[in-house]
Amino acid sequence: MKLYIIATPIGNLEDITLRALKILKSVDYILCEDTRHSLKLLRHYQIEKPLISYHQHSQLKKIDEIINLLKNGKNLALISDAGTPGISDPGNKLIKEVLKAIPEVEIIPIPGPSAMLSLASVSGMNTDKFIFLGFPPSKNKRKKFFEEIKNYSYPVIIYESPYRLIKTLEEIKSVMPLAKVVVGKELTKIYEKIYRGSMEQVIKEIKKDGMRGEYTIIIFNLDRKI
Repeated sequence: MKLYIIATPIGNLEDITLRALKILKSVDYILCEDTRHSLKLLRHYQIEKPLISYHQHSQLKKIDEIINLLKNGKNLALISDAGTPGISDPGNKLIKEVLKAIPEVEIIPIPGPSAMLSLASVSGMNTDKFIFLGFPPSKNKRKKFFEEIKNYSYPVIIYESPYRLIKTLEEIKSVMPLAKVVVGKELTKIYEKIYRGSMEQVIKEIKKDGMRGEYTIIIFNLDRKI
């Protein structure tokens, strides 16, 4: 019994690895956030396997079903809608429960695309060390979240949706007016664009272009020294 944690493309379907394709073709079941979304990738590579929906709203009953499959000797693959499962993703909850129920299970990472690492690689900033914080709180504790970022000495990477992007950048600007920022829009997709500069410059450019898709943001606070 093996559980493979497989990174899948964040946009461009050609960004999947040969090893990931080999494993997806070999497992007994594929666990995915949205079966309709994952079918686009699987059909593109002519992979036909039984799919099991697993997402943040899945109940313990679904986790028990997955654990029973592993106990019966089945090999499973976990994929998310995009990127690496377990990173700002409910996959880590599943892994925790599987390890609790079956300590001897093999859990094998199949690395690949990651939005935060993709943007960090082209940021032009010193990213020898950085802090990843996922999505900011949507409502409560937002002010505390951004105040804490101000105290970090290293670049901070976060994710944000188009609906809160400008609000988030404005809040970062209010606590770190001198911060430099790199924002990745729709990374690896047809409308990919990377913005660099001061908070004011980047906010202005994004407002001009319009918001769509998911965003990755790297904040470098010039008030702090690395």
